Parts: sequence; C-alpha cells; structure tokens
Amino acid sequence: MSFDNYKIEIVEDVKSCLETLGCKPILFVGSGLSRRYFGTPSWDELLEKLASQCPLIDKNYTFYKQSFEDQAAIGEEFSKLFHRWAWEKGNDFFPPPMFTGEIPQSSYLKYATAMIFQNERATPRAIDNQNQLEIAALQKIQPHALITTNFDQYLEDVFPDYEPIIGQHIIREPQILTGEIFKIHGCVSDINSIILTKSDYEHFMKKKKYLSAKLLTYFSEHPLLIVGYSASDPNIKSILSDIDLCLRPEGDTDFLIPNIYFVEWKTGVALNKPSKEKLIPTEDNRFLRVKAIESDDFCWIFDAFATRRPLNNINPKLLRGLVSRTHELVRHDIPKSKVQFNYDTLSRALDNTNDYAKLLGITTVNAFSSNSIQYPYSLTEVARIITKNGKAYWNAAHEYVLRIKRETGQDIKSFDNRYHQSSKAGIISKSHNYSQEFVDLIFKMRSGAPYVIDL
Repeated sequence: MSFDNYKIEIVEDVKSCLETLGCKPILFVGSGLSRRYFGTPSWDELLEKLASQCPLIDKNYTFYKQSFEDQAAIGEEFSKLFHRWAWEKGNDFFPPPMFTGEIPQSSYLKYATAMIFQNERATPRAIDNQNQLEIAALQKIQPHALITTNFDQYLEDVFPDYEPIIGQHIIREPQILTGEIFKIHGCVSDINSIILTKSDYEHFMKKKKYLSAKLLTYFSEHPLLIVGYSASDPNIKSILSDIDLCLRPEGDTDFLIPNIYFVEWKTGVALNKPSKEKLIPTEDNRFLRVKAIESDDFCWIFDAFATRRPLNNINPKLLRGLVSRTHELVRHDIPKSKVQFNYDTLSRALDNTNDYAKLLGITTVNAFSSNSIQYPYSLTEVARIITKNGKAYWNAAHEYVLRIKRETGQDIKSFDNRYHQSSKAGIISKSHNYSQEFVDLIFKMRSGAPYVIDL
C-alpha cells in the first residue's frame, strides 16, 4: 500500500469514528509533543540538569542510571540530596517560605524542576515552519478535553481557553465537564503536585483506579488520540491498564478498541509499510490493541480530527461555565430551594430540544432536533442495550447497520427514517441517533427470525 492510500484510509476511518460517536475527540498528550515543539527536556535530560545544580550530586549521571532501577528511583535519591543541600549551603537557592516545618522533603527538588521549566518557557525558542503548521492544526481540533502526564505549561499556551485541573483535584472534581486540561502528574504551577520520585509514583498508583474511573467515560465514548508517547511509556501502561480491564469484552484476548488512535513519529523506510494497529503493553503481561497512525508529518492527522462546525470559535470557558452552573442547579440549588424555579417552563422546554436551547440562549441548527424523544439512543447506547453490558462499544450495534445494508441494500444510516435520524452539527459533521424500533429490529435479527425493513 502506498503512503498516500494509507493516509486516505486513515482519514476515512477517523471521519467514520467521529460521525458515529457524534462528539469531539479527547487528546492524551505526552512529553514527546512538548519536546518536539518547544524543546523541553526528556526525563533523563531533566535529571541531568537537576544534577548539575546540586553540589551533593557529585557523580556523573551515568552512575545513577547504573545504580537505580529507573528515573523515579533516581528522583527519589536526588530528592534526599537536594533536601540536605537546601538546609546546608543551598539555602539562598530557595525562597524563605520553603524553610518551614510544613514543607515536604521532596519540595526542594520539585522547586528546582519548576524553575527549569518556567525559565525555559520565559525564553521560548524559535519554532520552525513545519511545527508552526502542526500546532495550528492541533488547535483546530478543539478537543472536548486533554489528558496529560506533562507538568510543563505548554498545553495551556496552545489551548489558552482550557481550564487546567491539576493532580488530585481531578479526583475531587464533582463532575467531568468540557474544555479542560487534566494534568494527572501535576504541574509546575503547584510544585507539590508534581510526580517525580518513586514515592510520588507509589502514591499515584494507590489513587490510579479512582482516576481511571473518572476517565472511563472519556475513553469509551469519545474518539481518543494518543500523541507524544511511546508504546513502552510506563505512564501509558499505568493508565491504560485499568481502562483495558473495564473495556475488554470478557474472554476476548484480541479485542481492537475502535475509537483509540495511537500516533507515532516514523520516517524514511519505516513508512514503506505503515502500521494501522498497535499493541500497547499493560500490566500483568496483557496488551491493549488500538488503531495506529504513523507519519513524519502530523498536520494531516490533526486535520482529520479537527472540528468543522459553526460554533468553532465558541469559548470553551463559556461551555464549561454553562455545564458547571447547570450541574450546580441540579445537584444543589434546586433541591435545597436556593433559587426560585418555574418547573412548568422547564418541563415544556425539556419536551422540545429547540425550546430548551432557547432557554439557555442557544439557537439550534437542525429542524429535526425536536425529535430527540423518538430517537433517544446513540449507537453506543444501542450497543449497551443489546449486549446488556454497560461497557459495550458502539461497533457492537454498528455491525447490524452494516448487515442490513448487505442483506437488504438499505443503508439506514445514510438518511432519516424510522430507525435512524441524523442531526447536522455543522457544515460537515453530523450526530446520529437511533429509535427504539431499531433496537427491536436488532433483537429480531439476533433471534434468526425473518425481518423486513419498513422505512
């Protein structure tokens, strides 16, 4: 297969996934992207820079690489040495408030780490034309949210209207909204949130399942683009391990997750046979099978995931505020009678999506949106009904759309009918919803009984 044909197939696959799920993608961003565009140090390079600042780290960095099992263990050792140095001759390197009893021992190493990143960000390097084009394409995705293990602040620069949610605050957030950057390993803006040492990682692993539970909806219902990581990255292994346990159908050892895309930088001869699938190792010697995208140019990949809607320029902070305030009304203000509420007005508005949108100050863009009661299910929801599995994927239902097309010649997804309705969400994008009659039809097909498509 030529690389041009490979690109065409990937773009069509991404387009189909976006249309089927009917929502914006999630970006899972690793340090490789910050390194690529902004020249941030790798983990080893960061530890080398830290070693050069502390006189008590008096051996070549290679010695520590040979003496400790991984970078987190080296970080633990450096943390002890920075702590000693801070209370001896390094006193002037740290601000006075750090010399109180409430400051953790590891804070001195993390303060030095934050200073490295903040100083580099304050004196940005020139970005070449190719990387500028890729950053612009990345911004056009306008993702629902971003998840990252990076603790630099470059994602905030690329997506300035997105709200950073840092460290343990992710678990404590009452709900997952939109327009957020989930910084699961902390941020240099809050030095004690940074995960850098072996102790930090051990604490993180204890909390990981709670984090995975929070992110499960994202991983199962949104297109997910993983970029800036290697498949062997321990961060990927850690996070995706719990997701794999939740999403993999029981007994299926070769399940391809249809909405997760793993992007890898490849060039030259490697692109003669680009891969379309990737096995990512997780814990307990298991593997997660996802879709792969390989390229030496990320522009076309980001363009494939880009949002093309009339609301392209809407401020994510506005959307986040709208959802947050609605959540507060439903959970707190209305039950506790903190606000006066006209239930008749709301009841009538909820019966008609156009009226509800107007109640919120939004004008809908599709005349069919008032039919949401007749077409209440997304394809993912249909899949969960027919499999009786709360973790089912949309493709469990989509296979019946394809089967109907093969057996009857009717592509029910290509137009509005009694089984399916599409709502235009922009110039190109559509959301697809399905009726109870479609669910009933699937159960009839599964029973082996003859069926007729009555449109």
